[in-house]
Amino acid sequence: MSRFALPSLRLLVSSLLLTGLPLAPTFAAAPTHGPRPPGRVIVFVWDGMRPDAISADDTPNLLALGARGSVFEDNHSTYPTFTMANASSFATGAFPGTIGFYGNHFWAPGAKGSDAKGQVVDFQSPIFTEDYAILRDLDAHYAHELLELPTLFATARKAGLKTALIGKSGPAFLQDYKLANGDTSNNGLLLDENTALPLTFAKELQKAGVALPKNTINTYDSSQLNLSEENDSPTEQGKMLTLKDGASSDATAGVDTTPAAANAWMMKVYLEQVLAQHRPDLSIVWLRNPDTTEHQYGVGSPEFHLALKAQDALLGQLEDKLKALGMDQSTDIVVVSDHAHSNIAGPRDLFPLRQINDGRVTTIDNEWGYSVSGGVRLADELTHGGFTAFDGTGCIYAPVMSGIKADGSQLHPTRFDDDGRLCGKPGPYTTPSYKLPDELPKSALVIASNGGTEYLYQPEHDAALVKRTVRFLQSREYVAAVFVAKRYGNIPGTLPAENVHLENAARGPDIIISYAWDANANIQGFPGTEYASQSNERGEHGSFSRIDVHNTLLAAGPDFRSGFQDALPSGNVDLAPTIAALMDLKLPKAQGRVLHEALAGDQARPVDAYHLTSTLLRPNQPATGLNAQRIDGSPLSTRQFDFALHLKQLDSNGQHWTYFDMAAPERQ
Repeated sequence: MSRFALPSLRLLVSSLLLTGLPLAPTFAAAPTHGPRPPGRVIVFVWDGMRPDAISADDTPNLLALGARGSVFEDNHSTYPTFTMANASSFATGAFPGTIGFYGNHFWAPGAKGSDAKGQVVDFQSPIFTEDYAILRDLDAHYAHELLELPTLFATARKAGLKTALIGKSGPAFLQDYKLANGDTSNNGLLLDENTALPLTFAKELQKAGVALPKNTINTYDSSQLNLSEENDSPTEQGKMLTLKDGASSDATAGVDTTPAAANAWMMKVYLEQVLAQHRPDLSIVWLRNPDTTEHQYGVGSPEFHLALKAQDALLGQLEDKLKALGMDQSTDIVVVSDHAHSNIAGPRDLFPLRQINDGRVTTIDNEWGYSVSGGVRLADELTHGGFTAFDGTGCIYAPVMSGIKADGSQLHPTRFDDDGRLCGKPGPYTTPSYKLPDELPKSALVIASNGGTEYLYQPEHDAALVKRTVRFLQSREYVAAVFVAKRYGNIPGTLPAENVHLENAARGPDIIISYAWDANANIQGFPGTEYASQSNERGEHGSFSRIDVHNTLLAAGPDFRSGFQDALPSGNVDLAPTIAALMDLKLPKAQGRVLHEALAGDQARPVDAYHLTSTLLRPNQPATGLNAQRIDGSPLSTRQFDFALHLKQLDSNGQHWTYFDMAAPERQ
């Protein structure tokens, strides 16, 4: 992916992996079919889709699309494996550090504005960026350079192509975040869960009898647009089903998934109003399933399979509509996920899996049970370790996912705030409030909680405090990898953030950690577990696990080879450069590559034009003399922390791209 060489930090070439060997199988160049006929590209994002979840039972349409097109067998999510970080890579073909964008949660104190609901946002706390209005606020804060590189969709609009952004609030809008409310000359349309842009499109939908997202009313002045009493709320999400405790999700549920109705509505509007009436040259349709369902109920749960079936049905509707419109032979369909997904769980010897019966957690069942652990409240952990830490969140009540031990007791016992002084209102809690005070004390740490990876900020950039914090984190079993801003130099047991394209002196965090993961632990038929930011969810992503990193990418259409299995490494960062090449657009600063080996016609390049090597990158020296602990406070026998960053280097015609497979801890 990157054309920039990595610094030499104990770079070890593995002779056990593909090093200097010809890639197999080797294919001849695809036949040339001449210039590309007028056509279009539709990117359909299945948020959180794991490649090993494609099956004849759950996703027959997706399976068939791969069979007639190209399947990228070694695709990589951008790290951190968050939705908005990868949305920025889809948008620009570059990485978070280069772009200066660190979604999903990051800290941008000093920004001002309101969210899609019209409510004033507290930017003094870490902000969640899946909201078009918040993204606009941040763009203003960053002098209208929210992303420090141009986007594919904006480039397409400027070239006179018609574009459409559909779906999930935040990532869809980010693809063309400068799209204006009232500019009708820019050929761009947006329909997400919060709004419709521009005003002419919103009015067009109303005239056609189509309801608008409820929050659209906050986008426009009342003199421009009003919603009818019958408008309802077509993008509202369903309610998660919980256990008897009222907080933990019921992983045994088997009803319609919470995003299903909203997803179906947005796809219908896209097919009937956008695709049929506007025929955009370039579209992105980004829908929540299976991600939201995985978060709520876990990978492999009954709801998970329902989410896959619902998403696959929408793919079938898209394909049927293209045929009905006579557009199927001139349209490329790209199905991609922003990341894969893991179940949240700690080590099974501490927290055995358990059955769920009648809305309650019951007996131990390590074969077909559900997780009852894995949530980490890092602000709480650091506070007990003697640090001053805040994460911007109030009291959390997580009686199950914060950990039920083998003897049936809670790792974090339930306590009660009787008068609301601690939590803001009376009720139970397992960890107290860590909201930021009006005036942040000196030597404080601010944590942006992001699931499988956490960002830590130290406002004064106190090197001694950062080193002490790093050493604490390295001593905890739930930490797998630690990256630091290069201003701190070589800290034992860490790599510079620039080694994973996360360095940005003005915007970046001081410390980045990936939580520990287990790619072999199996829950409900699917491998892959990880620790994650404490919540009541059962599924998560964001870590440097090989499960989270290796995501889905398939493509079919006139510009892609048919029946092709691509064994070369690829990445989400390659999507924008590839589409730009197909549409004769220029993204000169993109860091990804054009996936020539999978293309038909004059864009094709043979697989053996590439040379692949696999390497390991480790810190200059390990951290030693640690007093290591497990999450339950019991001691670890190891006193040394190190980790290995597994990467692949692809070379062709003097160009170089690097793909990151995983970061795995090594404790001794």
